[in-house]
Amino acid sequence: MNKDPKRMSSSDNTRSNRRHFGNVLLVSILVVFILLGIRFVYIAIGKHVQNVSLSKQAQALYTEQQTIHAKRGTIYDADGNPIAMDTNTYTVYAVLNKHQVSTSGQPLYVTNKDKVARVLSKALNMNADEILKILTPANKNTFQVEFGSAGKDLSVATKQTIQKAHLNGVSFTTQSARLYPNGIFASHMIGYAQPTTLANGASSLIGKMGIEQQFNKQLSGENGVKQIKHDSLGYTLPNSQRNKKSVKNGDDVYTTLNPDLQNLLENQMQILYSKLQPKNMVAMMIDTKTGKILAATQRPTFNASNMQGLSDQWNDLLVSDPYEPGSTMKSMSLAASIDSGNFRGNDTYQSGRYKIGNAIVPDWNPAGWGTITYSKGFDLSSNVAMAHLEQQMGAATWKKYIQNFGFLKSTDSGLPNEAHGTMQFSQPIEQANTAFGQGITVTPMQLMQAYTAIANNGKMLKPYYINKVVDPNTNKVVYRGKRTVVGNPISASTAKKVRQHMTDYVYKSYGMGKDFKIAGYKVAAKTGTAQVVGSNGQYMDGMDSTLNSVIGMVPAKNPRYLMYVTVNQPKKVPDKIITQWENDVFSPVMTEALAMDKNTALPGKSTSTKVPKLVGTSVDDAKQQVTNLSLTPVVIGDGSKVTAQSPAEGKRTLTNQRIFLRAGDNLTMADMNGWSMGDVLEFAKLTGLSVQTSGSGYVTSQSLPAGKTIQEGTGVTVKFK
Repeated sequence: MNKDPKRMSSSDNTRSNRRHFGNVLLVSILVVFILLGIRFVYIAIGKHVQNVSLSKQAQALYTEQQTIHAKRGTIYDADGNPIAMDTNTYTVYAVLNKHQVSTSGQPLYVTNKDKVARVLSKALNMNADEILKILTPANKNTFQVEFGSAGKDLSVATKQTIQKAHLNGVSFTTQSARLYPNGIFASHMIGYAQPTTLANGASSLIGKMGIEQQFNKQLSGENGVKQIKHDSLGYTLPNSQRNKKSVKNGDDVYTTLNPDLQNLLENQMQILYSKLQPKNMVAMMIDTKTGKILAATQRPTFNASNMQGLSDQWNDLLVSDPYEPGSTMKSMSLAASIDSGNFRGNDTYQSGRYKIGNAIVPDWNPAGWGTITYSKGFDLSSNVAMAHLEQQMGAATWKKYIQNFGFLKSTDSGLPNEAHGTMQFSQPIEQANTAFGQGITVTPMQLMQAYTAIANNGKMLKPYYINKVVDPNTNKVVYRGKRTVVGNPISASTAKKVRQHMTDYVYKSYGMGKDFKIAGYKVAAKTGTAQVVGSNGQYMDGMDSTLNSVIGMVPAKNPRYLMYVTVNQPKKVPDKIITQWENDVFSPVMTEALAMDKNTALPGKSTSTKVPKLVGTSVDDAKQQVTNLSLTPVVIGDGSKVTAQSPAEGKRTLTNQRIFLRAGDNLTMADMNGWSMGDVLEFAKLTGLSVQTSGSGYVTSQSLPAGKTIQEGTGVTVKFK
């Protein structure tokens, strides 16, 4: 059979086309494979794709970057004891999800809710039924639960107590926190720091008040960064950790606050505050030779360890709340009158009332004392005398001295929110009023700075409270406080004359400052009783509407210490007059400061003593030494030799105070009834006890009974009243 040529030609063409297509496809595939091969070779050699390093990307998959948190710097007192330091607090939580098990199959969720409720109710002071309700949520898919505010900010002692119960499913998260071991201790000056969430979502301790706020940047330091490599299963590779950025811990701040004087001042102020119930109080002591602030406090105050009382008074009254000082301003107007050559102390004037224009300047005793000398007028704290002195020297001269003494401008103390003060000075009566402390507002810091010129023979010193700032990473001192003369408003001879008048104010038979005498010393002082302006802009009447104050320096001829105490609007003044109550703060603290200073201490009359070396001696010998020094020994432990002591060798302490002696490791709880806050903290320091406190004053109760065995980390709650 003959084949059709046309059909044969068509079939050949089809086969030819198929072969051609196949060849093209084969070549294309080969080209693609060649290009891919070239690409793979390029990637294998260059290890980059679109400018992205594949090796770095691979490493990133198995590399974890972690922040190394900087330790916030510690704030110390003048003796090197910590006032504010870093610590951790804990939040307890309970896992309820039953899928949470360990690699060995052990449950990591709550298996015994009754036991958990029983243990946590004691540790957190919560009702067990309330805890059971939290552990049994309506939503059965709840992964974990917390226990409200009661389960947060737990101490290490509370955490350890819970952990000892070995509760399945109960665990903790850790938060950085700030520890203030002294509780109430110049609280507004030191301030506080709290965990704060930053813009990037991280949490950091941020200073909110006082030195904590002022030095927040230096105290915070700089966080570091570390990298840790993992394998594909998530396990950390050995020797893989390295620091990408070194951590820089925060600087340490050393204050000028003397712990003995500060604790004594806090104690005396609290007693007075409780008795008089004033609106507020301020007290401050300065070393007149250097300008160092040795002690300072206010009421209301707060316990920085638990923030109790913070809402009662947010302002730092030392710098941020100006007030009319009243008669303590009269030393300034007297100094200006003497220094400007206008004062003639033996000249006389008619006391009681003085008319300026259509206004009247009254004395605090409206009947006056008849015709008296200007010197006697100062001793009697006469407003009329000061108004005469202002008019004699002229308003322009008086205003110049006001400015030279540093009023109406900040002292640049560095404390947050420092005020400048104000003055009404346009009318003659207003100008006269400022000479006896009305119509002008000041801060305690300004007034103390001005008085240093009187105490220091004309040289006005800037008060300061920072001794030094140390970089703990290098132990280098990055800042050091120093004596700074900020003015010379009066001459040395003027200063001496003013001090003599202030001494007469205390020792003249008619002087108003006789309540402030100190046995063995001459005191130069000036009191003040200023009317307080009410909400209607008018001066209020009555003792509960006055700001009462005293400022004094000792020894009068060559002052070493300057102290100021204010009592604003007392509700009660029982038994004694207000100056006698003020002296309950002024005299004990001033006497102690003088006794602690070898240059001013009186032989045989010191109220403080130097602590001897007791470590290494037998307990019996140590007790005898302590008793012979009029101190009270407290032995901790059942050993025969003293292994640690507090206060340390060489420190000064008040007579009749407790000296803590540790001997051995078998420790038991002491009976703290009647102890001060300082005593409790000294005991805790030697034993490792974890203390939580409430209230102020002296110990009235403790959660652990005396005689109970204790060890480091054991927790105790102590209440003061």
